[in-house]
Amino acid sequence: MSQSTLRDQTIIARRTLLSAGAGLVALQLVPLPLRATPADMASALREVFGTTAISEGRVQLKLPPLSENGNSVPMSISVDSPMTADDHVTEIHVFSPENPLPNVAGYYLGPRAGKAELSTRIRLADTQVITAVAKMNDGSLWSGTAKTIVTLAACIDLG
Repeated sequence: MSQSTLRDQTIIARRTLLSAGAGLVALQLVPLPLRATPADMASALREVFGTTAISEGRVQLKLPPLSENGNSVPMSISVDSPMTADDHVTEIHVFSPENPLPNVAGYYLGPRAGKAELSTRIRLADTQVITAVAKMNDGSLWSGTAKTIVTLAACIDLG
């Protein structure tokens, strides 16, 4: 391979690297939403459940009243259901109105799960009221909410 060919390939590689770097800098300048709007929350609920009415009750959502760090907030959800073939939870979804993306998580269950309970940790952008919605096998939707105060928010833009 001649030296001029190597030099041409090096110049192309440098240009490609500089173009990619400029693209990354441009992405940093584009402001991303730090939290969802009420319209985003309504849209997320509609995307998952359509226009089916959501009733309050049957869902117990537990969050600590005060979370020192929004990066890892413990959460548990239980749904009042016998979890039989005739009456069971098929889905549980968690929504956060203050996070950039309001649809935080979705879990799918069946009657063989035994209990409609789960525990996990979620990331929260700010103090807020979290909503969990359970879909039953008959198509009915039930919800529960819990509020937590977040002292050190996650999902923030430090730029």
